[in-house]
Amino acid sequence: MDVDDLRFFIAVYESEGFSRASQKLGTVQSNVSARIRSLEGALGVPLFERRYRRVAPTASGDQLYRHARKVLDALNRASRAVKRPARVRTAGGFTLIELLVVVAIIGLLAGFVAPRYFGQIGKSEVGTAKAQIDALEKALDQFRLDTGHYPSTELGLNALVAKPASEPKWNGPYLRKDVPLDPWGKPYLYKLPGEKGDFDLLSYGKDGAPGGSGENADITNH
Repeated sequence: MDVDDLRFFIAVYESEGFSRASQKLGTVQSNVSARIRSLEGALGVPLFERRYRRVAPTASGDQLYRHARKVLDALNRASRAVKRPARVRTAGGFTLIELLVVVAIIGLLAGFVAPRYFGQIGKSEVGTAKAQIDALEKALDQFRLDTGHYPSTELGLNALVAKPASEPKWNGPYLRKDVPLDPWGKPYLYKLPGEKGDFDLLSYGKDGAPGGSGENADITNH
């Protein structure tokens, strides 16, 4: 992740679309799309939902935007405050602005990535679980489009990344990485048919038990 990635992300977020963002950035749409895919891959979460004629941020996208906006605003203020950034270098050969960029990105990672991976903020974990369930839903829908049906309960979510012997029309993998665990380190539960829809996809929350409230509440695709 670098500052240009954040600029592309902010442009898409504020423009609500890749085409408008590419015009704003003065580049082609495919370049914007590639940047966003790379950023989503680096962070391990979807940042946007692709909708008709526009994109909408996921919960993780909203969270990243708040941090990214602060980082770029701080860098812009630093650029204006430093009179000769290109010539002011440290002994190691870095400009002052480059050092500020590094510090800002470290702050961004601490504020955005750390809550997901180290469980410091409960709301972040719940938001991450919802984003992961949303991404798994989309992968399951693509599986159904290719094969004509959703994977059975027995095949489970692993059918999204490994071709089942009984699925000749499988055209995956449908996830860039292995099937994720929920933010509390437990596997997502998948059942076909579902009780409230075509399938059930859920996490039992922090306590790993059905029911509960707050961080312990069940998180589902319904």
